[in-house]
Amino acid sequence: MPRIIVLPNEALCPEGDVLEAASGETICDVMLANGIHIEHACEKSCACTTCHVIVREGIDSLDEADELEEDMLDKAWGLEPDSRLSCQAVVSDRDLVVEIPRYTINMVSEQH
Repeated sequence: MPRIIVLPNEALCPEGDVLEAASGETICDVMLANGIHIEHACEKSCACTTCHVIVREGIDSLDEADELEEDMLDKAWGLEPDSRLSCQAVVSDRDLVVEIPRYTINMVSEQH
């Protein structure tokens, strides 16, 4: 079973975590199911950038981002070559190392 290694994030996962994931699940769903409350303002419909993550290891095991995801990522804070929307990045059979950026461009947050 693949794992998602989440690097420390001061607000969402201060000590980092190692999450078990099933192939076919999205990074976002795995994090949410394990108590890492990554924002997903559009309810995982690929209409915002609040679930933006940087895949530090294992990006080549993910399907390539489609044009809609690429267009949305262009609006993300802290965009890097290995950035993905976690709601669109589907886990395959390999481990991933993921960093949650410090900031998001979400104007309204339910978590306050």
